[in-house]
Amino acid sequence: MNTSVVKLNIESIRKQFPVLHQLVNGRPLIYFDNAATTQKPLSVINAIKNYYEQDNANIHRGIHTLAERATADFEATRKAVQKFINAKEVEECVFTKGTTESINLVATGYGRKFINAGDEIIISEMEHHSNIVPWQMLCDEKKAVLKVIAVNDEGELMMDSFEKLLSSKTKFVSVVHVSNALGTINPIKTIIEKAHTAGAKVLIDGAQSSAHLHIDVQDLDCDFFAFSAHKIYGPTGVGVLYGKRELLERMDPYQGGGEMIREVTFEKTTFNDIPYKFEAGTPNIADVIAFKQAIDFVNETGKENIASHENELLKYCVDSFQQINQSTNKPVNIIGTAKNKISVCSFIINGMHHFDTGMMLDAKGIALRTGHHCTQPLMKRFGIEGTTRASFSVYNTMDEVKVFVEAVQKLVNAMKKN
Repeated sequence: MNTSVVKLNIESIRKQFPVLHQLVNGRPLIYFDNAATTQKPLSVINAIKNYYEQDNANIHRGIHTLAERATADFEATRKAVQKFINAKEVEECVFTKGTTESINLVATGYGRKFINAGDEIIISEMEHHSNIVPWQMLCDEKKAVLKVIAVNDEGELMMDSFEKLLSSKTKFVSVVHVSNALGTINPIKTIIEKAHTAGAKVLIDGAQSSAHLHIDVQDLDCDFFAFSAHKIYGPTGVGVLYGKRELLERMDPYQGGGEMIREVTFEKTTFNDIPYKFEAGTPNIADVIAFKQAIDFVNETGKENIASHENELLKYCVDSFQQINQSTNKPVNIIGTAKNKISVCSFIINGMHHFDTGMMLDAKGIALRTGHHCTQPLMKRFGIEGTTRASFSVYNTMDEVKVFVEAVQKLVNAMKKN
């Protein structure tokens, strides 16, 4: 991994993203909702267009030229994914609809087969609903027990809580790499090591980490890793499940249909090899092909360079909010102050509902996320209904953050007058 950081030409990068160059409510769009979904560069958009204009054909089973070209491009993305996360084998990379389906695939394909009554599954208090509900459903079905790692006031996992939860009954641990609501980066390598010592398998939800952090699944030694293309400048409706070969081969298929079979008779069906065993039906071909362009964009730009720029924006935002709090009665409450974070700033303007904050900022062309961020248990832990969340990406500028901070200051001033 190259650790040298290069100063990026952000204006040149912005030219690759057509959606950014528009007015919203009469103001230049400032897009700070990147934790929900990132915008797409022209290379991704053109790849989708080119597939439908030139190569529109089903994959793997056709022998004509269009089908062969489409198949080659589809599998080229799988190879790019393997390198992106440093999987040992390309076959360990399964295409899904997204992180949610990847987690459900494991909960169903692995959990139903290997989790039994009385077994324990550990998740954390900061999980997205997609990493809570599938395990609840599995526990209800199998009479297993769901346990939860506590979060401290800074928004960090309490590792002593995790260690106390581990026992010989622990069979599975599923935790988020980076909190979508707080930006907290969790110590997943330590979690994986301790879980393995207890004999448990581990899934890492990498939806938020994959665009910001270096991912090496072999170094992490995780059993499963799930992430989504649309969080990494790629299309919606595409995700990846990485799984160790020996586990994927032991798992049952998630869905039945075409492609996932080797031979079908009315008496018996034999299943295809991995990863195709888990890819029933016609996949999202165009978007999978386009996903490679997103991976190429990240690789060419450099994750270290991206992270350095995003962290500068986050630092300015947090420092500015702290200055606002020094000059008045701490009107801006930042939720999630972990020492190790990605570029997410969740906050509440005291006395103002987060929906109102979001709408007033949208009137100025600033797009943020408001609500519970699909982390209702985490919001309950902090005693709030939700937050306003600003999440920064490589194409955001310092000038945009300054406009945002100034807008927040005006909202604070308006609240003081009231």
